[in-house]
Amino acid sequence: MSRQTEVRVVDPRSPAAAAIEAAAALLRTGELVAYPTETVYGLAADGLSECAVRAVIAAKGRPAEKGIILAVADPEQVAALAASVPPAAWRLMARFFPGPLTLVLLAGPAVPPAACGPGGTVAVRMPDHPVALALIRALGRPITSTSANPSGTLPPRTAAEVLRGLSGRIALVLDAGPAPGGVPSTVVDLTRDPPVILREGAVSETEVREALAKEEG
Repeated sequence: MSRQTEVRVVDPRSPAAAAIEAAAALLRTGELVAYPTETVYGLAADGLSECAVRAVIAAKGRPAEKGIILAVADPEQVAALAASVPPAAWRLMARFFPGPLTLVLLAGPAVPPAACGPGGTVAVRMPDHPVALALIRALGRPITSTSANPSGTLPPRTAAEVLRGLSGRIALVLDAGPAPGGVPSTVVDLTRDPPVILREGAVSETEVREALAKEEG
């Protein structure tokens, strides 16, 4: 029998500490929590727990080999996830974090295999939303940042849409009202030299190239 998913309404600009801590406490026990980002609602698990990341994959019905984006609250957290952080990555983070940019790096030993992409990589981004950042800080660890919907369906922009797809499969939804939606994050592969833009999104290729050129100069 499926359980009931709890919904907690939070202020999108200044979420109550009690609600955030309750969500972080669930994540510490391996539970899943949906949360708002600057684009859509994401599905959070402890990003350093193999079991928790696998629970995300199972809840979504997602192909395991694709890997899972991890969300951080500070660029310094990236160093704990990557085998190394090249100068180009620091430059891009200084320019675009927080915001809709995802960096692909070689994964360090802290990243669970379930979160790794092909070739032992890890994808990292810093969401530009107060609720998401507060949740990561309360947990003190990166969280997963895949959209909170069954694989193959549209990413949810509201708590109601999250429940439509995942009710009973996750513990909690932090309802901060409608997410803006729009263009997804740009994905830059920094495991190659020169870096390769795998997906152009909200950050344009021109902006990425300009930031990288400044680093080289």
